[in-house]
Amino acid sequence: MIRLHNDDFANALRYLPPSRMIFADPPDNIGLKYTGYKDKVTPGDYQDFITKLLYMSVNATQVIWLSINARHTFMVGGVIHSLLERNEDWEAKPCVQTFTFGQHNSRDLGNNHRPLIRLKRRDVVLYPNAVRVPSWRQLNGDKRADPRGRVPGDVFDFPRVTGNSKQRRKFSPTQLHEGLYERCIRLCCKPGDTVVDLFAGSGTLGRVAPRCGVNGIMVELSTDVCKNIALDLGVEL
Repeated sequence: MIRLHNDDFANALRYLPPSRMIFADPPDNIGLKYTGYKDKVTPGDYQDFITKLLYMSVNATQVIWLSINARHTFMVGGVIHSLLERNEDWEAKPCVQTFTFGQHNSRDLGNNHRPLIRLKRRDVVLYPNAVRVPSWRQLNGDKRADPRGRVPGDVFDFPRVTGNSKQRRKFSPTQLHEGLYERCIRLCCKPGDTVVDLFAGSGTLGRVAPRCGVNGIMVELSTDVCKNIALDLGVEL
């Protein structure tokens, strides 16, 4: 099942059914040209936005994956610290998405990563065997290699989806790699579970959910973007 809602994330969370997992890749507050959303607000307003997103999400799901711009690392860390103090049955794990081709900066170290934070209820069972990858020993013919491969670490080595990528959907200004979505889903969900993407953007969840065997619910504020997602995926809006 794939569903698409043209709505604000906060309003959608009030009526959507409880889910196993929420994926959130919110606007970065860097002035990108979104349709129907101003991507440049004060730091305080953006912090309020992230706070609202996380506090509402913990009441609607069991696992949250939050992808953020590196410049907001410390602000988001403070929000999560306060959230965990109030919700002792939740825990957080910091991960990172690395970029094959990062930003070039001749004045300082360029940004070559994107923080990816997983929050989950402490009693949630994970499925690490579902995301095993070939190990170095396997690839190099070492007889000691575990034939199942290894469970990957917390560095997600999936490149940014750039303009010449086959995955790229030009109707959205930003896009995360499908492999990243798939690993998050398979690690945290079993077939038949429901995953919600609160900022559908290019509709990535709608392409990944079927091959993972989960139900996908996408929420997108922009009507124009929703129309493009619906046309791309062949779903009703």
